[in-house]
Amino acid sequence: MSDPVIGAEAPPPSDDDVVLDVDQLVVEFRSGRLRVQAVSGVSFTVRAGETLGLVGESGCGKSTTGRALVHVQRPTSGRVTYRGQDLSSLSTRELRRARTKIQMIFQDPISSLNPRRRVRDIVAEPLDIWKRGTKEERADKVRVMLEAVGIDPDTAGDRRPQEFSGGQCQRISIARSLMADPELLICDEPVSALDVSIQAQILNLLADLKARFHLTMVFIAHDLAVVKNVSDRVAVMYLGKLVELADPDELYRAAAHPYTEALLASIPEPDPAHRTDHKPLQGELPSPLDPPSGCRFRTRCPYAQDRCATEEPLLRDIAKGHRVACHFPLVGR
Repeated sequence: MSDPVIGAEAPPPSDDDVVLDVDQLVVEFRSGRLRVQAVSGVSFTVRAGETLGLVGESGCGKSTTGRALVHVQRPTSGRVTYRGQDLSSLSTRELRRARTKIQMIFQDPISSLNPRRRVRDIVAEPLDIWKRGTKEERADKVRVMLEAVGIDPDTAGDRRPQEFSGGQCQRISIARSLMADPELLICDEPVSALDVSIQAQILNLLADLKARFHLTMVFIAHDLAVVKNVSDRVAVMYLGKLVELADPDELYRAAAHPYTEALLASIPEPDPAHRTDHKPLQGELPSPLDPPSGCRFRTRCPYAQDRCATEEPLLRDIAKGHRVACHFPLVGR
């Protein structure tokens, strides 16, 4: 008996139901004798139905973290546990099957689609690979998913990706990611390559799909303003490490880490009369080949003291649901 292609929507999940548990994740890249630790001991959990925002400037390791979650990039050490399964302990066949429930939406919507294939074949590919349903059932589900993301299957099905705009290609990518009925979506900067007006449409679409299919998401971006609008919690990364984790409203109201404060200061403000106490970020991101001792942010931090150079700060609670890795946090001292 074949797997059902179009099933009933799942019941809403429990808030206490942990879907993803990341423990001391490390990802290293080697080139000759050089070693770059792109992700350095990152830990967090994601509950069912939650959207965790992962934010930081370019080069902080957030996209590498996202790719390591689905083992597109194999972790060097640490554990990524999905529904109680340590993904690194699975065989290749078991990992492939587990990843049907964990799908990824990539940053560049055009290059993530095969330019030689037609849209209906691109979207149907997950079902074809796993041989789910009959040919007619697969075609029906392709139609349902394209309509769900706002693409007309009758006019788009026979066309190729290069005939569409970036926003339309991202909608097609989202439709493809949902074909295997995943529970967890890793969204790797899904709107950063799009125009601002299109960004809002894609964000609204993801919110609608999350509610309709009861999805759990990890949303990766470099823009705190975007992350605030889509996330239930926000994790801030700097040079491979998590430096703050909090509810988005709490993070905006009372950022505890100086790096988070600097990111908030970089958000464009349309009101010229608006004034902020946030201090803007100074200096350049240090090389991951030779990160600073102690606190990695100390070389750019206006509040750094001697202790910051010798002792690495660890994530600790400063309020309920608010964690920070800083010896001298801006709040909750």
